[in-house]
Amino acid sequence: MAAEIRIFPCLNDNYGYLIHDPATKATASIDAPEAAPVIATLEKEGWKLTDILVTHHHGDHVGGVAELKQKYKCRVVAPNDKAKAIADVDLRVKEGDTVKVGTLSARVLETPGHTLDHISYMFDAEKALFAADTLFSIGCGRVFEGTYPMMWESLLKLRALPDDTRLYCGHEYTAANVKFALGIEPDNAALKTRADEVARQRAANQPTIPTLLGEEKTANVFLRADEPSVAAHLGMSGKSAADVFGEIRERKNRS
Repeated sequence: MAAEIRIFPCLNDNYGYLIHDPATKATASIDAPEAAPVIATLEKEGWKLTDILVTHHHGDHVGGVAELKQKYKCRVVAPNDKAKAIADVDLRVKEGDTVKVGTLSARVLETPGHTLDHISYMFDAEKALFAADTLFSIGCGRVFEGTYPMMWESLLKLRALPDDTRLYCGHEYTAANVKFALGIEPDNAALKTRADEVARQRAANQPTIPTLLGEEKTANVFLRADEPSVAAHLGMSGKSAADVFGEIRERKNRS
């Protein structure tokens, strides 16, 4: 029986996610921006929360953990970095670890840069990547705690995943990301196709997530910092991909 995934809005522009194993009835929340939307979705589906898989310590990703833990007595899985305060953690995980949700299995990928403790969860059998604030559709997270080379290496790790992987990210930022990316790659046909799709989705008040990783590889300028055409547009031909990535991210910070 295939896993079931539900997406729902939280806070201002966050997404909440539930992944459910029909075989065992186990259900995990990927992060918990706030408790109420998680509870409402669980009750709508008739599911019980068994796990919370935390990606990083920012408040808009862990704000609902304590309330959900108290209500459901669920297991809280979090990054191995104990320097960051995350409430009620039961299990710390690191690169290469596997997390089970019933019969479902997620690989832990360390993806630091946005924060030093950031991890992503890859459900290989479900072809589902929960990347939170490392990788967005046509974007990536701000580099708050890491360095640009560190973040670029994290993006390369995610870029190496199969093209048919579905990307589930932490925020609905796609329309703004598209507008920015077109300023750097105005002739990118894949990006222009994605721009049209996003315009239709947002006009219909639909989420732009999930998106296929293969499409991101061709349209997301943050994954294309090692493309000579991108470096040339920025006047950075011959510079390292990490330097080009850093310039793109700095420009997005100012946009």
